[in-house]
Amino acid sequence: MAGIFSGKTMFISGASRGIGLAIAKRVAADGANIALVAKTTEPHPKLPGTIYTAAKEIEDAGGQALPMVGDVRDGDSVAAAVAKAVEQFGGIDICVNNASAINLGSIEEVPLKRFDLMNGIQVRGTYAVSQACIPHMKGRENPHILTLSPPIRLESQWLKPTPYMMAKFGMTLCALGIAEEMRSVGIASNTLWPRTMVATAAVQNLLGGDEAMARSRKPEVYSDAAYGVLSKPAGEYTGHTLLCEDVLLESGVSDLSVYDCVPGSELGVDLWVDTPNPPGYPS
Repeated sequence: MAGIFSGKTMFISGASRGIGLAIAKRVAADGANIALVAKTTEPHPKLPGTIYTAAKEIEDAGGQALPMVGDVRDGDSVAAAVAKAVEQFGGIDICVNNASAINLGSIEEVPLKRFDLMNGIQVRGTYAVSQACIPHMKGRENPHILTLSPPIRLESQWLKPTPYMMAKFGMTLCALGIAEEMRSVGIASNTLWPRTMVATAAVQNLLGGDEAMARSRKPEVYSDAAYGVLSKPAGEYTGHTLLCEDVLLESGVSDLSVYDCVPGSELGVDLWVDTPNPPGYPS
């Protein structure tokens, strides 16, 4: 059955796998158009999926997919992808800034080349994709920009690792600035981040393998929360740094354990978050 996003168009970066793909499929299930830009065209030995396998999954879920190979750090590449999406679908209703690179090394360990990669994808990419989409979102029925980045926490324990912290906080600052600049034209801009680790290839390969995956929640905790945020009235719901589990509880979900990869496991808390569940949620 067609849902609230039937006929709407989402432009999403880095959605060839993981959380980005889960969000794209969740909206596609309503009958949405999904324009996705990513770099992965060939299978990676440690990472599942390509932009083309993602497009098939999106179409199998019920949506229309437009896969485009591109680099969010390249303004011309982004502009061309957005123009192609607008030509095919007639406009953009939702912009999701998902593309991200991770390296948890310290300032002594991360070389400038890797620093530039993270800040190029996270900060420049978020700016470039949002800037290119905004002109085509003005005047749409309920336009939303959603950036997958954390709340800005300035307590000492959250100021490291320096390179990754700078890149992720940069995404959030960009999103909050956009919220204020676009408030008068009714384009919402919010950020969304999970309270726990989420079972993705990054967790498997970088954060602890099978043990970390067992302490994670399913990607649906992110995609269901994103669906909830994107369903809100854009003119009223903007400028928030949101946590997935809080959004889900506020939307009527009563039992977060349905998202646990291993029922009853001790969940791993994500960066920039204090507890795996909102205050007052039964442990």
